[in-house]
Amino acid sequence: MAGRGGVRIAEIAAAAGVSVPTVSKVLNGRPGVSAATRAQVEHLLVEHGYERRGRSGSQTVGLVDFVISDLGTQWATALLRGAEAEASRLGVGLVVTAAHGRPVGTPDWLEHVLTRGTDGVVLVVSELLDAGREELLRLRTPVVLVDPVGTRTERLPTVAATDWAGGRDATEHLLGLGHRRIGFVTGPPEQECHRDRLDGYRAALLRAGITPDPALVRHGDSLVAGGRRYGEELLRLPEPPTAIISGSDEQAYGVYAAARALGVDVPGRLSVVGFDDVDLCQWVTPPLTTVRQPLAGMAREATRMVVELSRGGEPPAARTELATSLVVRASTAPPPPAR
Repeated sequence: MAGRGGVRIAEIAAAAGVSVPTVSKVLNGRPGVSAATRAQVEHLLVEHGYERRGRSGSQTVGLVDFVISDLGTQWATALLRGAEAEASRLGVGLVVTAAHGRPVGTPDWLEHVLTRGTDGVVLVVSELLDAGREELLRLRTPVVLVDPVGTRTERLPTVAATDWAGGRDATEHLLGLGHRRIGFVTGPPEQECHRDRLDGYRAALLRAGITPDPALVRHGDSLVAGGRRYGEELLRLPEPPTAIISGSDEQAYGVYAAARALGVDVPGRLSVVGFDDVDLCQWVTPPLTTVRQPLAGMAREATRMVVELSRGGEPPAARTELATSLVVRASTAPPPPAR
């Protein structure tokens, strides 16, 4: 990685007789370097006129980091498609990292990214540690969040969907069919998007004069296993719901599995609505009614923002929301007649 003066970290390291990571530690003010070595490296940085690359748009490396919680879902695939398409259009490479549930922004991760060089970071549903966020901000490295979770976002641009409206629309669709006992299996409650969808569901019920019943809400994991577990719990209630909304399409497929295991016909006895509109929705039987979330569009927008910021563009709005829409298929129908 080169500074504005054209000298590279590797050249500074060679002149000092130390490793590139050691120079990176000095540049970023991190511990683990002796006072003598730090003084020597700092002297060489000044002597060679090294300045850390800023955001003037004149120095870029042509790489954007795309950090995502996991790669094993159709949800992740849709996001990656959008990010890769936009990166290709803009002539930059995409470096994909799966967090696998670990927080992002550890010293080791920062050192690796900054030593290699990056024009910015798109962060998808991962926790960005405060220290990592502050360091990226200090170094003027653009960061854009997509559906953030567990992260203070007031200083970082965010791209999200209209999740509250999506939860409302799904619920109003079922109310319009005549359902009054509607269950909801959310995703993880710490994620803002799932809280918003649940709030939209509750608002639609209240508007229809129905008091939301906490017994009909379960907090799942957005995966098939969570849908099966909590779908079965809801269907075993003394007075089970006639419809269930899921916080994700894959979790909705788990609700399908729970219904099959209990001999409950979809949509004859149970209507099911998902969220996302991944490819799975058209393959399952019956095809799944769902709230279409513009996943690829969200990733495209976040990638565009990062690249424009790296090239000296104007800061975007603090929060950008892309509209959801309801896609009605064959998994929803009027409730069965009361017995």
